[in-house]
Amino acid sequence: MIAPGPGILLIADPFLKDPNFLRSVVLLCEHQTEGSFGFVLNRQLDDTLDQLVPGFEGMVFPVFDGGPVQKDSLHFLHRLPDAIPGGQEIVKDVYWGGDFDAIPDLAKAGLLNASNIRFFIGYSGWGEGQLQTEMEEKTWLTVAANRKLVFHQNHLEIWKDSLRLLGGEFEMMINFPLDPQLN
Repeated sequence: MIAPGPGILLIADPFLKDPNFLRSVVLLCEHQTEGSFGFVLNRQLDDTLDQLVPGFEGMVFPVFDGGPVQKDSLHFLHRLPDAIPGGQEIVKDVYWGGDFDAIPDLAKAGLLNASNIRFFIGYSGWGEGQLQTEMEEKTWLTVAANRKLVFHQNHLEIWKDSLRLLGGEFEMMINFPLDPQLN
């Protein structure tokens, strides 16, 4: 396992029962002594950006549930550092945040799509020592993130494809039932 840090995926153990993170994959954007921060990549909401954010009429972009913290906040990951300056590179060619005011003009010009920007409502956060405790409890598996997983075209496959990166015994987990007692 890789130690948690920016650009690392936290892959929920197949038997994790917490409904906030059941079969989820979280991209860590920050990991420091005082806490950690990231976004759930594989929980797409039913509403689109134009339905959730005033001023974005006609911008039908998927929005993801980034996690259980601050559900009134909007965040984004993108692959456009020149067009959206000020972002922080998390993984090669994947940036977190930046100049939000640039987004409407880019969208109107047809320069944004699901392969170069992702929006998140809320985020996943851990206080000091919390993520380390969860790692010791084997709540999470870790693997280095890549652009393909972050901007996966089928969010329902991100958990399985992340486990495939680990290979071996972890790849078998893809087929584990949600509740092994029901098997």
